[in-house]
Amino acid sequence: MAAGCVMSDTMTGEHRLAPMLAPRSVALVGASEREGSVGRLMVEVLQAGGFEGEIHAVNPRYERVLELPCVPSVAELPGPPDLTVLSVAAHRMEQTMADAIAAGARSAVVFDPCFYEGDEAPLLLDRLKGLARESRFPVCGGNGMGFINYDSRTWVSFQEPVFTMPGGIAMFCHSGSVFALVLNGARRYRFNMVVSQGQEIGATAADYIDYAVEQPTTRVIGLFLESVRDPEAFVAALEKASARGVPVVINKVARTEKSAALAATHSGAIAGSDSAFRALCDRYGVVLCDEIDTMMATLQIMAQERRPGPGELGVVTDSGGLREHLIDVADDMGVPFATLTEETTAALRETLAFGLEPVNPMDAAGPLTADFIERLNKASLTLASDSNVCVMAHELFIDDHHCFYPEAIDYVAEMARETGKLHLVFSSLGVSENGVSAEKLENSGVPLLSGARPMLAGVTNALAWRDHQARGDDAPERVEETVVATWRARLNSALDEHEALAMMASFGVPVVRSAVCETADAVAAGAAEIGYPVVLKTAMPGVQHKSDVGGVVVGLADAAALADAYDDLAARLGPRVVVSAMASKGVEIALGMVHDPHFGPMVMVGAGGVLVEVLNDRAFALAPFGVDEARRLLSRLKIMRLLEGVRGEPAADLDSLAESISRFSVLAAELGDVIAEMDINPVIAGPQGTLAVDALVVT
Repeated sequence: MAAGCVMSDTMTGEHRLAPMLAPRSVALVGASEREGSVGRLMVEVLQAGGFEGEIHAVNPRYERVLELPCVPSVAELPGPPDLTVLSVAAHRMEQTMADAIAAGARSAVVFDPCFYEGDEAPLLLDRLKGLARESRFPVCGGNGMGFINYDSRTWVSFQEPVFTMPGGIAMFCHSGSVFALVLNGARRYRFNMVVSQGQEIGATAADYIDYAVEQPTTRVIGLFLESVRDPEAFVAALEKASARGVPVVINKVARTEKSAALAATHSGAIAGSDSAFRALCDRYGVVLCDEIDTMMATLQIMAQERRPGPGELGVVTDSGGLREHLIDVADDMGVPFATLTEETTAALRETLAFGLEPVNPMDAAGPLTADFIERLNKASLTLASDSNVCVMAHELFIDDHHCFYPEAIDYVAEMARETGKLHLVFSSLGVSENGVSAEKLENSGVPLLSGARPMLAGVTNALAWRDHQARGDDAPERVEETVVATWRARLNSALDEHEALAMMASFGVPVVRSAVCETADAVAAGAAEIGYPVVLKTAMPGVQHKSDVGGVVVGLADAAALADAYDDLAARLGPRVVVSAMASKGVEIALGMVHDPHFGPMVMVGAGGVLVEVLNDRAFALAPFGVDEARRLLSRLKIMRLLEGVRGEPAADLDSLAESISRFSVLAAELGDVIAEMDINPVIAGPQGTLAVDALVVT
């Protein structure tokens, strides 16, 4: 069984991380009174959090540490602690953890990086992971900074939080520095827990997600993630979060070859395929962010009690120039704004000062007359009340040094209550000093975000999660078990193109008529049966990419042309060929499958023909999936415009194409464990349907 798959004690029903994150007793091993030491800081931080359970210090040098009772070893504790915090040197860590387990401790936190000069294989980190796994012993760390759990008032770290207002964000960080940044960097983030899990000795990201989902205070889960160490449990945790309506937001690093190599040395993390990870996240509605600012803006928005309903973004500004700036940034990002109804437009025209346009985004800053504030408020409420607006963003001049409109905080909060919609305030200046103002607004249920781009990305992510939650069942059509069994048995050796196409056809993918031939007479007979014009392709073993060696001849209109083409291919490449019907004109699509070692078979859809690797126009999804997901994949491609018909060309039959892609995904799911790679290139998508022309299967 994969580590982390069992999340709860089968006898008590208690979550396996409860003794760690919500302990009733804590033993601080290595506690000290030495100023500035980790051993002293961890005592002070735990006491500052107001922990209400039993606390014992463990250190043979003391009888008491900061007024706490202290014993020489964990074996001499008055009882087994729920949590042991192991602040000892690396060369003592293995024995200390073994002693804690022997004493009946139920979990541990390790700050140390867990490596030292002179260590021998298996290295300390691997030995600790083995010890934790064998004893089913949850461990946070090493190479981490512990955790802060506001729910249980358990602060286990050597860094005390500066801002301590609790909230609904559960945050898990592979990086200790990110833990410190988000915990202390701003007043605007409200957490129920923040964890620096580091090397995940005895608890993976999957465990933490699963625990957070079960906490009633959790509104959204955030992860700064280097890798997935327990793929099976990770998938299960994401599925659970999606089913319970808890958004998961991830900043996945180590996406590039260089950063992945550094991640491996930093925390022993193997990053895996970024395409497969993104496909996994898309399946379960996980919001992926490419940078920390975007992740935190998304978490701020999604931690609010109010969630976006139907509609798009509405914006009011107090500056024409900043409105133009926002429109430009939104256009770059592809972010749409809500289209206002005629009733809203008419009402705004009556409310706004002369010269201001009743549009969205709206500049509501007219002349500084006595009724300036009244007009601004009324116009903002009118726009926010439009049925097409689901999120209302206010750009108002608010920072910690000056506020032109001091009543704005109260008014925006009241507007949120009146409309029942999500409202937020933002500043286009990302480095605006507005932490105090953000705290006041957050206390009123309104997030304040810095930077137009993070705000737009955060809103876009919230709406994408909303749309994913609204998706219906998209189960693919299954195939007969006998079909699967037949091809599973056949795949014990390589398939040629003809057999590969036959396999596609048996799973419901339309394929071109073809015949395998090894003589000129057989080629002529095959073409006569299929009907001209035909295509002739080499079928010699070992030739995978036929176009690269001049092994494809198209448009052969008669027997004479066919004979000449065959003579040439036979002389250059060998006598074995495939003769096939000439497909009708259409857009060339490529379908591919690879088996990801972490997440299973993954389907690629992209531009086909010889341009498959040139255009880099592709989308990925985990197999299997239905026709709705197939359509979403197509919608991400640049060639979608060609499929819809341009410059007088007819549109392709998208229903047929989506059905073919879905059926290909079923094949990938059923046989992906015995197929290393699989390509159909091209698939011709035309107005009369879809036809697979060429296929390659690597076992």
